[in-house]
Amino acid sequence: MKLLDIGVLSEQSGVAPSTLRYYEEIGLIRSVGRHGLRRQFDTQAITQLALISLGKMAGFSLEDIKGMFASDGTPRLPRTELLIRADALEQQIRDLTRLRDALRHVADCPAENHMDCPKFKRLMDFAARTTARRRT
Repeated sequence: MKLLDIGVLSEQSGVAPSTLRYYEEIGLIRSVGRHGLRRQFDTQAITQLALISLGKMAGFSLEDIKGMFASDGTPRLPRTELLIRADALEQQIRDLTRLRDALRHVADCPAENHMDCPKFKRLMDFAARTTARRRT
């Protein structure tokens, strides 16, 4: 079994050594030994770190991500939760697209006063609804 020194794992994964130590501390990854004072990891850690990065990008917490690994470190992905998160991302994309389009319109709007622009008023209503939705 090939072992990776923490520095090599950091270089290959792009994850800082301090983050690797933290991930080990909270149980996301596991070192398999030490060479002197330096932690050693098996090559499976590269896959685990890629999945952790993907989970973070998708908005999952580290605690959620921790639950996506079996005790031996193999991925155990919860398909239902992934679908729910994908749906939430889809809604966020729609909202951001609407916001982008509205901001472009407002920037180019010929109205002398933005408060006279119906599209700007809809943008303000959208912002108010979005803020209210986040509170609940």
